Amino acid sequence: MDNQIVNTFHVMRARQLHAATLICLLVGFITRNRLSAKKKANLPTRDEILQRRYVREEMLHDITNSGKCRELIRMSEKAFMTLCDILKRDGGLRPTQRMSIEEQVACFLHIIGNDFRNRFASWLYRRSGSTTSRCLHRVLRAIISLEGRYIQQPKGDIVPKEIQEKNRFYPFFKDCIGAIDGTHVRVRVPPKDAPRYCGRKGYPTINVLVACTFDLKFTYVLSGWEGTASDSRIIKSALTREDKLVILTGRYCLVDAGLPHTSKLMAPYRGVRYHLKEYSKRAPENSKELFNLRHASLRNAIERAFGVLKKGTSLSAFSWNSNTQYIEAEDEVWNILIELKPEAVALKTKKVSNYNEKLELFAKDRGSGVNAETAKEKNA
Repeated sequence: MDNQIVNTFHVMRARQLHAATLICLLVGFITRNRLSAKKKANLPTRDEILQRRYVREEMLHDITNSGKCRELIRMSEKAFMTLCDILKRDGGLRPTQRMSIEEQVACFLHIIGNDFRNRFASWLYRRSGSTTSRCLHRVLRAIISLEGRYIQQPKGDIVPKEIQEKNRFYPFFKDCIGAIDGTHVRVRVPPKDAPRYCGRKGYPTINVLVACTFDLKFTYVLSGWEGTASDSRIIKSALTREDKLVILTGRYCLVDAGLPHTSKLMAPYRGVRYHLKEYSKRAPENSKELFNLRHASLRNAIERAFGVLKKGTSLSAFSWNSNTQYIEAEDEVWNILIELKPEAVALKTKKVSNYNEKLELFAKDRGSGVNAETAKEKNA
């Protein structure tokens, strides 16, 4: 009797498992058919594929033959084709199964030159978002790989012709090899990291330190420092890191009032008229003002170099003077801050004697430079 009950139980159990298996197979079959039908419904037709190809061909034609290249990607047709050849020959950029080198570079320049979102660039070139993203990173890697060929620090063995050929600069600045400044670039970061990146601009930025020669060629670029980091802190990092900013003994670079004055960094006189527009109506009245005018005229190269990259001006951040114990910055920087926060006007004349202690207290919201790197460090 017991054996009969056990056998009956096993038979019923087997039937239940068999029925459950059939149900699972049936559900899987139905789900697969539905997904397959949905996928087929989303696939573009042949006419749509041809239309997308036509849009891309017309876009590349506008860039290379219509005279609109500079308007579209901020570069002449000749410069565009030269860049494509260089990236192919020296940067290792290769065409993919469906994208030519010209289309990849044009898409990249559209994004970075006009601050396009990925979704807009995808629509513009009739590509998927993932394809556009991969294209951006392929071209970016190829450009970064060219760092050693095009970004070279000056040796300082010759006097720049921009100085040598002008009496107002030579021989007074004969040992100067370039200009240094920082500029803020807007970025997107996770909310938890925003306090370290939100500086005087009011939105997340990274502070990029750049050095250039007087013919507007970049010689050193250090990016990745958070927007709250001061220029003086970043320059200290640049002078001591593995791929460091090299300024040989006896040579120096011009910097603004936001950076310290040292044997290798020449800042203008503080508290004296400096900006070129301040001398447009009234000429220099003493030796310090004359020095500041010529200093500003020569250092203007870095401002013009930034102007080539983006519209607007580059302003330095705040720094603390250990001698006067004041927070110092250019007037333009103070004006921006006071316009946003009128109560900040009191900080211009307020001594901060415990600055270093406050830095330690609020260290969690300070820029650490953990993501800062040069192109050479990125390649390594």
